[in-house]
Amino acid sequence: MFRIVLFFLLGGVFAPVVWAAPGDDAVMAAQQAFAARKLANLEQAARRVPADHVLAPYVEYWRLMLSSRSDDARIADFLARYPGSRMADALRADWLKSLGARAAWPQYLPEYARLAKPDAAHQCYAYRADLAQGNRSSLRDAVALWFTGRDMPSACTPLFEQLMAEGLIAEADVWRRLRLALEAGNPNVARVIANALPAAERPAAALFDQAPRDPAALLRGNRLDPARRGDREIAIYALDQLARRSSAEAGQALRARAAQFNAEELGTARVRLATWAARRHEPAALAEFGQAGPATISDFQREWWARAALRAGDWLAVQRAIDGMSEAGREQPTWRYWRGRALLAGGQRVAANALFVALSREHTYYGQLAQEELGAVMQAPVLNIKMGGDDIAEIARHPGIVRAQALYQLGLRQDANLEWNWAIRTFSDPQLLAAAELARRMEWYDRAINTAERTRELHDFDLRFLAPYRELAQRAARENGLDEAWIFGLIRQESRFINVARSHVGAAGLMQIMPATARWIAQRLGIQRFNPNEMQDPARNIQFGAYYLKHVQTTLDGSPVLATAAYNAGPGRAQRWRDTRPMEAAVYIESIPFSETRDYVKKVMSNAMYYAVRFGQPSVLLKDRLGTVPPRRTAAAADTEADVTQLAESAEESP
Repeated sequence: MFRIVLFFLLGGVFAPVVWAAPGDDAVMAAQQAFAARKLANLEQAARRVPADHVLAPYVEYWRLMLSSRSDDARIADFLARYPGSRMADALRADWLKSLGARAAWPQYLPEYARLAKPDAAHQCYAYRADLAQGNRSSLRDAVALWFTGRDMPSACTPLFEQLMAEGLIAEADVWRRLRLALEAGNPNVARVIANALPAAERPAAALFDQAPRDPAALLRGNRLDPARRGDREIAIYALDQLARRSSAEAGQALRARAAQFNAEELGTARVRLATWAARRHEPAALAEFGQAGPATISDFQREWWARAALRAGDWLAVQRAIDGMSEAGREQPTWRYWRGRALLAGGQRVAANALFVALSREHTYYGQLAQEELGAVMQAPVLNIKMGGDDIAEIARHPGIVRAQALYQLGLRQDANLEWNWAIRTFSDPQLLAAAELARRMEWYDRAINTAERTRELHDFDLRFLAPYRELAQRAARENGLDEAWIFGLIRQESRFINVARSHVGAAGLMQIMPATARWIAQRLGIQRFNPNEMQDPARNIQFGAYYLKHVQTTLDGSPVLATAAYNAGPGRAQRWRDTRPMEAAVYIESIPFSETRDYVKKVMSNAMYYAVRFGQPSVLLKDRLGTVPPRRTAAAADTEADVTQLAESAEESP
């Protein structure tokens, strides 16, 4: 029998009271039947669920999702009985697709207006409904859906066909989307889009397959007709695919075909090559960007232009790349900070400070760096707002929170997280803090952190930066000569303190250690008959994780930034991303080619700063914590760690 935890004031202390809830076993049987899509089993289990069980609405929701997607009356009744609930929104989202497929437009539009987060299919159905009822006010938004490099739902095909028939999607728009699809690496999508082009300009279908499979052979051969625009677009795609493998080969192929392109196409090809070169940290990348000419450069490409300029120390080029971004791109914290640094390097202190002041109010990696640029005078003390027992008890009675707690206690973590997130989406800051404290007391640490992070004006950094298992982490820090705040910063990013966390590649536990790496560590520590399942034990996991973190730090010249990157992406990659000269660590981090690892290192090092404050450590600037990344080691020195590097690269992929 599973148990549900609710909270009460006992003797003046807010404490959990746990009891068995009748019907929990039937709810679990219903959920398992729903997951297996076995309606008969679900119906059988549903009959055993008490009508007053807190999760009875979920059981009814599961039944509707399996059996009654087109039973409009039953669905409308459920929506009326549970208005504003996550279940109602999820059911409405599914029902709307049934209504759209049936072209039930008068019924569709009122329900669509109530949907919290419509996806692309919902949007396409809504625009079709508008057009069917003579409403043309949303045509501009409908056309905007066309411009994407990804595949779109089948619900959008009739919409796009109608827009083309009315001339609202022109041939130039088809060429634009064809290029977007190829740039996004979706040749199958591009092949379908090409069917809307004139036959005389359309590339042969086989070319979409050959370009990614063997771009060098395609570019060397005579299958591409430069007089056809479609073939030139395929050539640009093939050059992009070749540049992904080798800048030298791609550059040679581009020079051989340069005369076949017009100025815009040539510039586009050069930008593609420059972007791959920048991602490999090749010095020639910066010059390639500068020679791009009249090409349309995306924000993604300009970001790599800026990163190439950062590594080269060319602050004018950094500013030029950022200034050319869209407004949305320039407003990202990343580029506000680096634009400030570029202005500062150019002697424009007032303009730079204006950017830093706004950023310093944000509790992020860039906010910390910006605050340091302004000096200690701008630093404000951290205030932790604590909520009282009555506030927490009130939140504990919220229907969505009650359902989330019940799901959590039954081990249905995914549903519990979704229910919790839905419940708190409109909470005020005090309510968020009370909910975060409730989650902490339940030892539901990831929800506590996630909830505390959502506050806008009132904050509790003790909740944002929880420190469970501290005695274990302190011991591991002492044994390995590591900074306790750094260990906690890494655990928070790896698992949010979920000791049973397991990634899609098999990394397990608080510090997300792969089985192969765990066996290697056990061998190094002389542990006999080691079982990888031991990684679910917090003590063993932290012991192993701290050992490995110290190992990669030692092999990478003592740099915490390199070690953090290595923990996520492998020591070999962290080594390759260095330069032949010393580099500001913040620049190294910004130019990490993998977006996941780049974000990971920023968050781990930022987390460590907050934990250092929480643990009362002496004040250290983030810039000092990051330090300077030493020059790349020689090949001979790197080879001494080849066995460990290979192990890490094959196993230590982040979840």
